[in-house]
Amino acid sequence: MQLRAEFIGAMAISAIGFCGSVHAADRCTQLLAQFGASLADATCVESTDLTTTNPATTPANNSLPGLPAFAFTPITDRGVIAPSAGKRTPVTKVVPGVQLQARIASDPTGQARFLLRLPNDWNGRLVVAGASGTRSEFNGDYAWSDYVLQKGYAYASQNKGVLNLQFSTATDPLACRLNPASGVYVNFYDNGPGQQFSRWQEYMIKAGQLANAGVRSFYGKPARYTYAVGTSNGGYQVRRAIEMAPQIFDGGVDWEGTFVDAHAPNLLTDLPAAVLNLPDYNAAAMDANSTAAKNIRAAGYPPDIAGAGSSLWNFYGAQFWEVTQCQWQKRLDPTYDTYGAGTGTYNYVARLSASDVGAQMAAFATTGQIQRPLITVAGTMDALLPIDHHARAYARKVRAALAREPNGVAHGESGKAGEYRLYEVQNGNHIETYQDSFPQLELIERHAQAAFDALVAHVENRTPLPPDQCVPRGGSIAPQPAQPGHCASLQVP
Repeated sequence: MQLRAEFIGAMAISAIGFCGSVHAADRCTQLLAQFGASLADATCVESTDLTTTNPATTPANNSLPGLPAFAFTPITDRGVIAPSAGKRTPVTKVVPGVQLQARIASDPTGQARFLLRLPNDWNGRLVVAGASGTRSEFNGDYAWSDYVLQKGYAYASQNKGVLNLQFSTATDPLACRLNPASGVYVNFYDNGPGQQFSRWQEYMIKAGQLANAGVRSFYGKPARYTYAVGTSNGGYQVRRAIEMAPQIFDGGVDWEGTFVDAHAPNLLTDLPAAVLNLPDYNAAAMDANSTAAKNIRAAGYPPDIAGAGSSLWNFYGAQFWEVTQCQWQKRLDPTYDTYGAGTGTYNYVARLSASDVGAQMAAFATTGQIQRPLITVAGTMDALLPIDHHARAYARKVRAALAREPNGVAHGESGKAGEYRLYEVQNGNHIETYQDSFPQLELIERHAQAAFDALVAHVENRTPLPPDQCVPRGGSIAPQPAQPGHCASLQVP
């Protein structure tokens, strides 16, 4: 009931004095007036093109005044979840409209940010995006914004209520080194005061409220449908939105969302094994039959792709494994001696009785109790969020929750059915640009976008969702898949 009250309150912003015509003489002035005190440091511009073809669409890195370097990195962020240039969403049309970006005024930390793009040629629908990692509200510009704007959707995004990071030193108790061999340390804003990970779900829902209010005031009518999309931690935000806010969202697509549960598996049970065994794996000349390799696979990770002195595991080891483990441990179990006791030797189960890490994890856990249709798209070669411990683990939780519902279908407040699908992309991995170095990998972006189109057809036209399936290399999501259910192998030639 509290969420519904907040939603109605946010929508009331749009009821004050704006006729809402897209032909209004000064649309930005009127739009900003309608948000009033809900937003701070707001800017709004009439844009000749809201796609990334227009260089002004995504601000420059470090362009917010008063912040240290790397706290706000929109240009970097939009490339994190998208394939390399030439492989990502094609932009084939100009999309004129209005772009608004601002800080959410109610955030006590002063870090929560909001983005809204309103195309002139609007299809009556709204997409609200999550943000991966610790990335900004511009994280989805390539992967999601370009795709949906060209179809006429209004687009909104947020930054989970938190800025990115800043350089630090080893003496900083909240600092994390970038990788085990690095002398470079960073301090993540989301390890700071007031930045509990439970805020992630709050700001996805808040963005939905604000975006709906903006749409209504700008176009003079509400969005007919609102969809949630997101990748990685942004996929987690989508799951929570579909679990918690059926009054705002009509459905969602989570692309490799992070599974969060106080019980194993979770990031703090899996990552230490990868960190601990990678050096021994390299010492064994990356032998797939070495004890270290077997230990990494036993922790849930997919097989390595090794050759020419490098490997997929080493890419993840250099860029993600230890720094992610440190980031989460500093937030959820801050009394642990990260580098004294060891990152690779962190024992989540043992820490349950030594700290409140279990309660911290439980505070933002996904429940699987979806109240709207939800699709998960994930790659079998994901070596940051292994598929069996994240995508499949969440699917198992959803199935268990649905099994307790009448007819195996959950219903939200308005009675709309919540169905679930898992589409596994054979040889897909977490970082799209890694395909440039490992051509054995498959890109996921186009499948996530196809899943979005299938979701829309299901919600609006009652078109049946394609069943759970393994999407073969070079294939597509199919109404009658050749490989229903899970992929038989995590890696195929």
